[in-house]
Amino acid sequence: MAYDTFQNITIQQLEALIHLVSERNFSRAAKKMFLTQPSLTKHIQKLEEAVNSRVVNRENNGITLTPEGKVLHDIARKIVILRDDARDRIMKLQNPESGVILLCASTIPATYIMPRVLTAFKRAYPEIHTHIISTNSDEALEMVSNGSCDIGFAGKKPQSRKLHHDAICHDQLALILPGSFPQAQKKTVTPEELFQIPFIVREKGSATRETLDRYLREHVGRDISGMNVVAELGSSEAIKEGIIAGLGASILSIYAVDRELRQGLVSMASIDGWDIQRDFYVAYRKRMTLPPAVHLFLNFVKTFLLPE
Repeated sequence: MAYDTFQNITIQQLEALIHLVSERNFSRAAKKMFLTQPSLTKHIQKLEEAVNSRVVNRENNGITLTPEGKVLHDIARKIVILRDDARDRIMKLQNPESGVILLCASTIPATYIMPRVLTAFKRAYPEIHTHIISTNSDEALEMVSNGSCDIGFAGKKPQSRKLHHDAICHDQLALILPGSFPQAQKKTVTPEELFQIPFIVREKGSATRETLDRYLREHVGRDISGMNVVAELGSSEAIKEGIIAGLGASILSIYAVDRELRQGLVSMASIDGWDIQRDFYVAYRKRMTLPPAVHLFLNFVKTFLLPE
């Protein structure tokens, strides 16, 4: 198979052709490219050698393109446009104050923590756009692990070796009840009473559910299956509506019920001798260089949420 001389064509030769057509004169085209006229002429000659055909007709009143030159000129313009587009896109990626960040977060961070963070971040860096997906902790960590998102926030510590994680804020879980329940008037319930109260739980995969289940096993040797479960719901918002309607009580993050407690829509009671706490984590992939905008956001989150 004969050697394909088209492989010898360079972008500078294509640019020489573009400028020559634009200026219709070798001297003016050379000045446009900051070259000497002999250098530009050589670029055109090398181009013609590569395509094994004349591409430019040299005439007294300027230049015209041969049919081969017209084909080459059309393709040359597209190639240069694509090169410039690549340059612009890479420059945006390398600019830490512009770009797009893909986030995923479990229910509590996505609903009650990240809106404050994103508002403050947008004010500081208006050219960076963030997209956030709300899901449960297991799915959020899986999305980061498989590369679907840049950063994930979850209410459980990642176990995957692919992920690096940092604790970013603390959470307290509390017993939240309808105001009509007698336990709401007592303000304190015993662990045994907790297993008798009509109870609403989160879906499997939720870090809130896993935290409660683990606490039950460690402190009373029982788990959620031993509770009087009346419903299993997929979000803290749905559970709060169930509590307000009188369906049952639940263990929820204090982040989730702050507004409802202040408005008197639900009641909170302590469980005698219990203190259910956890951390929220930010996770991102190991052995991967974060884009500048993502790195900037990660540092911002830590500064915003972690105490001095």
